[in-house]
Amino acid sequence: VQLQASGGGLVQAGGSLRLSCTASRTIHSSNVMGWYRQTPGKQRERVASLRSGRDGNYGDSVRGRFTISRDNAKNTVYLQMNSQKLEDRAVYYCYAHIEWATYWGQGTQVTVSS
Repeated sequence: VQLQASGGGLVQAGGSLRLSCTASRTIHSSNVMGWYRQTPGKQRERVASLRSGRDGNYGDSVRGRFTISRDNAKNTVYLQMNSQKLEDRAVYYCYAHIEWATYWGQGTQVTVSS
């Protein structure tokens, strides 16, 4: 499975951005898809995850500002990022848990300016 992330870019603090991650094949709705992020010198941080039919799970730092969603027909998971803060600046990686394996996208850079 290949995951292609897109949608990163430059946004002002307080603004919004939507990331997309599309899988190269169908991923069953029961498989978890989600996002992590990483900044230089820091550990990778869990941002959000989602299994279809259930509520999303969010990291403490983004809860209430970010929303994860899926379109299973398009094999795509989205991350809507609102009220962005400077500390949201990172490379965002999407992933999918399929059976015993985890697949990762290539990462997309999000830069937040003041």
